[in-house]
Amino acid sequence: MSKTVSVITTTYEDLGHLKEVAESLLLQDYESVEYVVVDGGSKDGTLEYLKDFQKEIANKPGWRFTYISEKDEGIYDAINKGLRLATGDIIGPLFDRFAKKDVLSRIVRSMEEEGTDGVHGNLDYMDEKGNTVRKWRMGDRQDIRSGWMPAHPTLYLKRKIYDIYGGYKTDYRIAADYEFMVRILEDKKVKLSYIPDVLIHMYYGGTSTAGAGSYWESFWESVRALKENGISHPILICLKRTLKVFGQFQWRKQ
Repeated sequence: MSKTVSVITTTYEDLGHLKEVAESLLLQDYESVEYVVVDGGSKDGTLEYLKDFQKEIANKPGWRFTYISEKDEGIYDAINKGLRLATGDIIGPLFDRFAKKDVLSRIVRSMEEEGTDGVHGNLDYMDEKGNTVRKWRMGDRQDIRSGWMPAHPTLYLKRKIYDIYGGYKTDYRIAADYEFMVRILEDKKVKLSYIPDVLIHMYYGGTSTAGAGSYWESFWESVRALKENGISHPILICLKRTLKVFGQFQWRKQ
């Protein structure tokens, strides 16, 4: 019996982008998918779209759809709501578009063949014209103290990891995803597979990529995340990570 993959999308007043994300998911060739959408109470037609989408997804055997539309306390609170709603064996986020139609199939296959707790891969940041402006290529697992960190939008994990380590801390504004990854990876007990291929095309301009001010805030939240998880030399580690991130921009098109 195929493992069910729960895919979580959070949204608020962003109907056009939600449609792109949802339609990307529909192209996946994996046969057992649960789609969970957490909307923050949008008034832009999102709820009506979700009702129609529920009818569309009903035509895909082995797929199911759950959604809620209510006020939340921000993106990480919304993700936690999605985690509580998700019932699949493997859980991961979808805030942008899958790069290929077989991404979920490859995620499940990699985890099964390698006996791992999760999987991550490469990611391309795209501008509104579809040009690649940044390429996330961290490679296979290294020590987080070197500045290495998986691309969070590509990270899919077994349900048990959330049961053991919990969800996202809602008192972070930008870097709760980084804190979560530090928390699950710092003791090296969680084993990840790596798919050396682009899994996600991500729109460049989200909360943590919206300018120097946001990046600075993200930097200091990341320092805090390392401190809270008992990792020494947090500023040095974040500087190493920053250098890795800046190196990704060598791929920007002129």
